[in-house]
Amino acid sequence: MLARARHLRGDAIFPLSLLLRKLVRKGRLTVVDHKGRPHVYQGEAGPEMTVRLHDAGVNWAIASNPGLKAGEAFMDGRLTVEGEHDIRDFVDLVLLNMAWEPDNPLHELGAGGGKAMVWLRERNLIGRAKANVAHHYDLSDALYDLFLDRDRQYSCGYFRDGVVDLETAQHDKKAHIAAKLLLEPDHKVLDIGCGWGGMGLYLNSVSGADVTGITLSEEQLAVANARAAETGVADRVRFGLTDYRDVGGRFDRVVSVGMFEHVGRPNYRAFFDKCRSLLTDDGVMLLHTIGRADGPGGTNPWIRKYIFPGGYSPSLSEIATEVEKAGLYITDVEVLRLHYAETLKAWWDRIQANRDRIVDLYDERFARMWEFYIAASEMTFRHVGHVVFQVQLARRQDAAPLTRDYMVDAERELLTMGRGRQDLAG
Repeated sequence: MLARARHLRGDAIFPLSLLLRKLVRKGRLTVVDHKGRPHVYQGEAGPEMTVRLHDAGVNWAIASNPGLKAGEAFMDGRLTVEGEHDIRDFVDLVLLNMAWEPDNPLHELGAGGGKAMVWLRERNLIGRAKANVAHHYDLSDALYDLFLDRDRQYSCGYFRDGVVDLETAQHDKKAHIAAKLLLEPDHKVLDIGCGWGGMGLYLNSVSGADVTGITLSEEQLAVANARAAETGVADRVRFGLTDYRDVGGRFDRVVSVGMFEHVGRPNYRAFFDKCRSLLTDDGVMLLHTIGRADGPGGTNPWIRKYIFPGGYSPSLSEIATEVEKAGLYITDVEVLRLHYAETLKAWWDRIQANRDRIVDLYDERFARMWEFYIAASEMTFRHVGHVVFQVQLARRQDAAPLTRDYMVDAERELLTMGRGRQDLAG
């Protein structure tokens, strides 16, 4: 015991070293402390890299709350990645060692929170929901133009075999969703969380349907309505600054892409109850959301603080339980696995190509924050069990055909239409 105490007193990055000895089961991580001394943590064959800690307190900070403080240390320049590697490589190594595996006790390191905290953080009353959306989506338009596709699709693309470029993948995502909606020219469509309008404009362009999009972002709303006016479809495609809870009327189709992550678990039942009330008796809904293959969990505290306050990505079981209570049929489920990882990699490449411009828009700390966000998100999809769910819902079990052939046929037809009318932001 005395020898161990002496050893710990001599460990310049204690208590972080205790965590890293448990964490690094694959690869080799060298940590250079603030005095220039290396500390090596090695498991089986895997990635190898070196990071540097720039002050005496950073190891205590990270060890006390790794889910929050590691990202903050990188943002503040207290932790840097050495040599030819970058923060994406470092996060890859860390999350590889936190991979979703039955025998990995560190899988959810730094995430979670009790039920009371979940209720407080994710309750998302109408006023708070708007503020949470503004925190992220009311950033400069110029920022999003630097890394998104021309249509500003801020959700995962759909990478069919052979597809590698982001523009095609995002167009094909829209076609994939449209094929599941069984659209007709006389349909009324509600787009919950319409973003900058790309999905609503696309659905109208390929079907002629009347589309109403809603968002809580004033920046997105202005762009979406301007696009509808510029393309001459404002009489058939309109957007409003509206919370889903305040929408009235009935719709033949409801689509929601990348918005459900902002609803919050305490509101799931209210969300699906509302969607049921908005659907016509033979209506169909398509929900596209980030989700968890590994079951219910918690939102990473760094993501919650800096990127998506009030956000949570659900497990399929959490979705299904509340859908059942709302009296909706689940008529189809598809799990998109690495599509979002590939999308985030494409965003990362664009961010790196435009990094100086991001610094000019904001500052160096913001640029590091955005890099950490994109890198951590990509590796969460690659290693930690995050996926995307596309869940088709209906009030009646005969609202959609009994086989999935119609989806394949409709998608083929949409893909043959090319990418002309739908590249409305170019």
